[in-house]
Amino acid sequence: MSITISQNGPATPLVHQSARELQEYEQVVEMPLALGHAPRQQSVENLNQLLADTITLRDMYKKHHWQVSGPTFYQLHLLFDKHAGEQAELIDAIAERIMTLGGISVAMAHDVVEITSIPRLPKGREEPPVQIARLSQAHERILLSARSMAKQAAESGDDGTNDLLVSQVIRTNELQAWFIAEHLVDTPLIHPAEQR
Repeated sequence: MSITISQNGPATPLVHQSARELQEYEQVVEMPLALGHAPRQQSVENLNQLLADTITLRDMYKKHHWQVSGPTFYQLHLLFDKHAGEQAELIDAIAERIMTLGGISVAMAHDVVEITSIPRLPKGREEPPVQIARLSQAHERILLSARSMAKQAAESGDDGTNDLLVSQVIRTNELQAWFIAEHLVDTPLIHPAEQR
């Protein structure tokens, strides 16, 4: 019995690998889902838009989590981090649905920037009311898109995508939008004592 040892040694990692792509980004391959190509193609396109926007919203939450300041720092710091985590769960669910449909999910930051419909934030720190208003606007943009996409999915018979959009994306974003919007109600932290 003879043993052949690599020129690089028996345990040397072969780190310089390259090959052609297995599937191009906009290509949707056939999957045994009992769902035609056209509805899957439309859902993949819609979901990639939603994915890019959801990744952007998650990143907005993390930015504001790190940069929040003022008397409500602690509460907003925790809330922003909680919402970022919930958006991360949505990101995974959306990306997996895209792959289930035979598509390729957007994944890299530079690709997300090209696709997202959410306006770019300044790099610097902003006041909490501005941070919250930006988050509120992003939620509303995602909710408008998700409702339209859910209707398209239902009309084309893509029940799985419709369910994801309604039961996870819309419900999560509605709840978060409510939590955020309540911080924009103009109520003072304290009331001066009444003079008699």
